[in-house]
Amino acid sequence: QVQLVESGGGLVQAGGSLRLSCAASGRTFSDYVMGWFRQDPGKEREFVAAISRRGGNTVYADAVKGRFTISRDNAKNTVYLQMNSLKPEDTAVYYCAADRNPTTVIHRRGPLYDYWGQGTQVTVSS
Repeated sequence: QVQLVESGGGLVQAGGSLRLSCAASGRTFSDYVMGWFRQDPGKEREFVAAISRRGGNTVYADAVKGRFTISRDNAKNTVYLQMNSLKPEDTAVYYCAADRNPTTVIHRRGPLYDYWGQGTQVTVSS
């Protein structure tokens, strides 16, 4: 079992930056691929980014590529999402998730992740 707690959300103007954090507790953090997803009310949850167990591989949704950076610190059991050049369409609740899949595949589909945090709201004003 892994417990995930996100923080760092808030209100920011378009063009601004935020850094989200997700602190994990429970099992060995480095056993999990970590991902970020987001969901706006009335829309489906969508994949944002994910990172491999040791941080050597990352994948991004096209909508955030070049603006967002995912990273992790296994010594601190924390995964981060640095968000730059924010746009109003980035407004959503952001969730971190842990995938215990033992392969090297980094999944983009939410149902394949095993544990989820409670989410943190990001609002980008125009």
